[in-house]
Amino acid sequence: MANKICELCLSPDLGGLELYMMRASRYFGKECVSVINEKGKLLGYYKEGADRFFTLKRRNVFFSWLSAAALAKIIDNEEIDVLHLHWTKDLPLAIMGKLLSKRKPRVVQSRHMTMTRFKDDFYHRFLYKNMEMMLAVTHQVKNQIEKFVPSIICPKVEVLYIGAEQPMQISTQERESRRKELGLGQSFTVGIVGRIEEPKGQHIVLEAVKKLSEKGIDAKALIVGHAMDEKYLHNLQREYGDIALFTGFTSEAQIMMQLCDVVVLATENETFGLVLIEAMMCGVCVVASRSGGPLEIIDDGINGLLFKTFDSDDLADKLILLERDEIFRKTFANAGKVKALDIFENKKQFNELKTILEKL
Repeated sequence: MANKICELCLSPDLGGLELYMMRASRYFGKECVSVINEKGKLLGYYKEGADRFFTLKRRNVFFSWLSAAALAKIIDNEEIDVLHLHWTKDLPLAIMGKLLSKRKPRVVQSRHMTMTRFKDDFYHRFLYKNMEMMLAVTHQVKNQIEKFVPSIICPKVEVLYIGAEQPMQISTQERESRRKELGLGQSFTVGIVGRIEEPKGQHIVLEAVKKLSEKGIDAKALIVGHAMDEKYLHNLQREYGDIALFTGFTSEAQIMMQLCDVVVLATENETFGLVLIEAMMCGVCVVASRSGGPLEIIDDGINGLLFKTFDSDDLADKLILLERDEIFRKTFANAGKVKALDIFENKKQFNELKTILEKL
């Protein structure tokens, strides 16, 4: 049974993967320590809280043993039983840290990304032989792991969805006030939340909203997130500035979702789709690409709609349906909220994670 857990993530970025790791560490509380990148964006979140954490430098391959030795020291000093990692690039570090430690903790990886090629070389055989378990965020990812990792070395694989925290609901009055401040007024507002880069599909959403405007519909797009690709952002601002509001990074993403009539996930191949669950919990209608994780979140035509991936015409058609029929839209939103709270609520998923780790 796992008594002490180390949550490991040296990713320099800040997205669903990194925030999930932080929420997991806070769920486990005093029985958990975190190890994060000394220059990563997670650091600000940890400094603000009362979490117990350590920082490591992410080194190149020639000096990675220094970080592994430091991790091994943390494992032994903190008497770690389970090393739980999230960022795939941390897998070699986790395995080396385990082998250099005296305690030899069980290594568990939450696999947040797709797997697209065979892992049958000596290097990957070494890594996977030293793992206890992989937790796939969807059934699709589980199938990929079992396809590409030879059964003789494949650790035990289970599906564990990522959960989301129940949002703070804003009042109708605050919603209308904020919409007015942002210049949204009574416009049919389509939101997309996430890092601004081409694979996330902001241009697809903007093109679809433009098609609505061309049909005489008062529609605007609310683009929430920081730019990973500044050139891409500038091109979007130049071409769609008259119908779009770009907020940049905000810590109020869930509030921004509640200002929207529809939230869209337009990623070309989203592994999971945490933003959909958050929007559903906010009671907002959702539309997503017909691929990857959204297929396990949205029941098309019941609690949301799916559109042909990277097809702005199909997305525009779906948005027109939702704009024209408010009852239709609210029915999806209510059904989505019920499903999200029933299946994807944060505490339920972390309770399941705790049960899984206690059985190791």
